[in-house]
Amino acid sequence: MSEADRREVIEARVQRSLPWHGPPHPGNDVRLYHVTAACYGHANVLTGPSRLTEFEDELLSALKQNDTAEVRAWVILPDHYHILLKTELPQLRPVLHRLHNRTSTRWNGEDGERGRKVWHAFADRFIRGDIHYYRTINYIHANPVKHGHVDDSNEWVWSSLEGHLQRFGREELSRWWTDYPIDGYGAGWDD
Repeated sequence: MSEADRREVIEARVQRSLPWHGPPHPGNDVRLYHVTAACYGHANVLTGPSRLTEFEDELLSALKQNDTAEVRAWVILPDHYHILLKTELPQLRPVLHRLHNRTSTRWNGEDGERGRKVWHAFADRFIRGDIHYYRTINYIHANPVKHGHVDDSNEWVWSSLEGHLQRFGREELSRWWTDYPIDGYGAGWDD
C-alpha cells in the first residue's frame, strides 16, 4: 500500500468514526458479550480475600448503578476477571474505565506502588449463539480451576457459580457441562 493509499484509507475510517488501526466494534445494539480484563502483565494485584471481595462488589455495583448491563455470569481472579453480560459496548467502556482507574489508584496507594500500571485494556467477544453462551458460562465458572486456584469450582467464592446453582440447580448445571463442554474454548471453535 502506498503512502497516499494509506492516508486515503485512514481518512475514510476517520470520516466513518472508525478506529484508524483496529476493527470496529458493533454499533449501539444491546448484545451479549464475554468481557475479560487482565491486570497488566497478569500480575496478581487482587491479593487476598478482602481485595477480591471488594473488587467483586465494586464491579457488580458499577454495572448495576450505571444501568449499563445485565450481568449473566462472572468470576474474579487475582490477576483478571471475566463477565458475561448483555450491554451496549459504548456505555460499558466508560464504566470499566472509571472502575479500573479508581481501583488501581487505591491499590497502588495501599501497596506503595504509585505509578504502577494495574489494568490492561479489556477485551470483548460477541456471543454468537446458544452454544457459545453456555460454553462461556462453563468457561467462566471453570476458570479458577484452570488457573490452579482451587481443585473444584465450588470452592471459589468470587464467581456467579453459587447463584447459578441456587437458580438453576446442580442437575441443570451438570447438563450444561455435558452438553456444552469447554474443550478448545477460544481456540477457533467460536470464530
